[in-house]
Amino acid sequence: MRIALFATCLADALFPQAAIATVQLLERLGHQVVFPPRQTCCGQMHINTGYLAEATALVRHHVEVFEDADCEAAVAPSGSCVGSVRHQHAMVARRAGDEALAKRAEAVASRTYELSELLIDVLDVRDVGAYYPHRVTYHPTCHSLRMLRVGDKPLELLRHVRGITLVELSMADSCCGFGGTFAIKNADTSTAMLADKMTNVITSGAEVCTAGDSSCLMHIGGGLLRIRSGVRTVHMAEILAATEETEHVAAEGAR
Repeated sequence: MRIALFATCLADALFPQAAIATVQLLERLGHQVVFPPRQTCCGQMHINTGYLAEATALVRHHVEVFEDADCEAAVAPSGSCVGSVRHQHAMVARRAGDEALAKRAEAVASRTYELSELLIDVLDVRDVGAYYPHRVTYHPTCHSLRMLRVGDKPLELLRHVRGITLVELSMADSCCGFGGTFAIKNADTSTAMLADKMTNVITSGAEVCTAGDSSCLMHIGGGLLRIRSGVRTVHMAEILAATEETEHVAAEGAR
């Protein structure tokens, strides 16, 4: 299958390893991945903060870029960005009075997937040949859980990873407190929510906390680092892309 990578702003600016791992994983599974170079922000930040009119141009640009990608599907290592494409883009276009754009946005959205959705629902694969010999807990992010309703798909993929010890996260479905600009506008509430999430991650005994969104991992990982917990955050795509060879190289580098 020919698949377009929707890298997202966070991967472009801060966490490229999530996008790189997505490509490595899909190519290992035998698929062709292309990167539409004109892609920019999908507009989620603007929409969630109430700037719908300003987001219209971004929605139009996103639609044009991924219409022209000539791919059967698009994938992003982010539930929140896919959630915006799937559930907000057409709405923004209709608010702007552009029904034609709304229809085009719906067509692009219908073939845009979060990584676990693509692997299980489209490619029909559970065992991706990964090897990750670490104790891991999984945080289901709000947009993937409540907007995309990916359910247990990420856990199903992680359970097939060789060498992994998957441990349960208490109150897993509670928000980590990030929420984009929520963490800035409601800092005290966000900090309290983060403290609860960190307590549950540490109590799980995991070495690694994983999720499908770099934004939530940035928030959780920042908190864990500040208290020197020793727990790392790693995007799920990186775990699924890991092999015995890459883990051996990583272990040698650590030594």
